[in-house]
Amino acid sequence: MNVAPFNPQGATVTFTAAVTAPTPVQATSSTGAANNYLITNTGSTVVFLGVGATAALATANSVTVTSSGNAIPILPGTAQTFMLVANSFFTGTSAASAVVYITPGDGG
Repeated sequence: MNVAPFNPQGATVTFTAAVTAPTPVQATSSTGAANNYLITNTGSTVVFLGVGATAALATANSVTVTSSGNAIPILPGTAQTFMLVANSFFTGTSAASAVVYITPGDGG
């Protein structure tokens, strides 16, 4: 477990979650090895974040969770750090438009 503060190691990417998941974006690190991501939901609704090693997997994983599913719920107005596969793809669904920012890095 990494207890160091978050250290950005690549460009921030963004997408706007909606009822239908938009085209996935890939967050790549400048070092190629960063596998922590700071994910910020600036919207006023929950975003069901789909993550995957490919764009297709990210889209498949972004389905709104009703009883079980692979999406990660990102609460409105929050920023969370996750350890995921390096150079992952991201997309998401939401009941209303919500802008999501993803920054690759290290630490938490």
